[in-house]
Amino acid sequence: MTNSLRPHGHHRSPLPPAQRPADGVPTPRPPRTSATADTTPGAGPAKQRDAFFDNAKYLAIVLVAMGHAWEPLKGQSRVLEALYTVVYTFHMPAFIIISGYFSRSFDMRPDRLKRLVTGVVVPYVLFETAYSLFDRFAGGDRDQPISLLDPWYLTWFLVALFIWRLTTPLWKLVRWPIPVAVCLALLASVSPEIGDDLDLQRVLQFLPFFVLGLFMKPEHFQLVRRREVRVLSVPVVAAALLVGWWAVPRMSTDWFFHRNSVQEMGAPWWAGVVMTLALYGCSLLLTACFFAWVPRRTFWFTKLGAGTLYGYLLHGFVVKASGYWGWFDHGWLHKPMGEVLVTVLAAALVTALCTRPAQRIFRFSMEPKMAWAFKRDPAETARERVKATV
Repeated sequence: MTNSLRPHGHHRSPLPPAQRPADGVPTPRPPRTSATADTTPGAGPAKQRDAFFDNAKYLAIVLVAMGHAWEPLKGQSRVLEALYTVVYTFHMPAFIIISGYFSRSFDMRPDRLKRLVTGVVVPYVLFETAYSLFDRFAGGDRDQPISLLDPWYLTWFLVALFIWRLTTPLWKLVRWPIPVAVCLALLASVSPEIGDDLDLQRVLQFLPFFVLGLFMKPEHFQLVRRREVRVLSVPVVAAALLVGWWAVPRMSTDWFFHRNSVQEMGAPWWAGVVMTLALYGCSLLLTACFFAWVPRRTFWFTKLGAGTLYGYLLHGFVVKASGYWGWFDHGWLHKPMGEVLVTVLAAALVTALCTRPAQRIFRFSMEPKMAWAFKRDPAETARERVKATV
């Protein structure tokens, strides 16, 4: 660094190249990568974001919100519970695979660690506290603790993303990363001793999808976007719905949450291995069907894919409020037309929360700059000094 600031004769040592932030999903700030626009002066033509991934993120988060809205209604409708079962088989795996895919470039570089803190750790602390206080004062649970070690409701995903991203360099070194991740997930499913700290059951049981995303390439997504795959996905999804309808009275939906060990669900340990592997297969199959039908062109909702973390974290307050305040107690909501209305409202709600106005309002909690908390990069400081003298 000394050589870069002090001239020797008429020559200066070149400054190190500007470092670019790591890709990340579902962090709200659009990263500057080959998939995003590069606005650096003299950088040449701007490269556009891939509409496919923004569309996939938006549609996945809509399914998440719809699934949460169905929870109070599904107990009285076998059809709705079948839909709920099928959606929960693939919506989070799809989201996590995309998260892993856009985490491929993550390393321990200071600017990427800083982004991990501001885009994941800080939102976790704020929303874990906000949800706990909301439950305490709006839900009537005066004993609801505020504990950063016990994620509540939706915040588990931020803990998982933080752990997964930190371990990304390690997965790049492992010879067989996906089989190792699957083995860890299977061991977690039969290990009730793990407990609830940091929701490690979910972290470990969903880990294989993140690791799979890390090692996927663009051509893998191209494979599922072919016309023949879209055609084949129709009977596959139809069969999944029939199986879901058949399984409703025979199988607990807790299996799809991956938040408990098999012993905690009252099943023998070997069932955890069999069921976990079977669910992984079903999840991958339906995720491929989902990706096959995600549009590749730009639509009105494509830009909303950059704000999915906003929709994910904010819609939970409305979902919880609806339960606390008895919004679903009206009998007509449990009829087919009422279920359709709730579904549409859930989709509209999460869509509104992904928009630019919502992002501007809540940016302080989702993507704070926090320049005061971090040291300036010496190379960046040097570049600014050189630029000021030109």
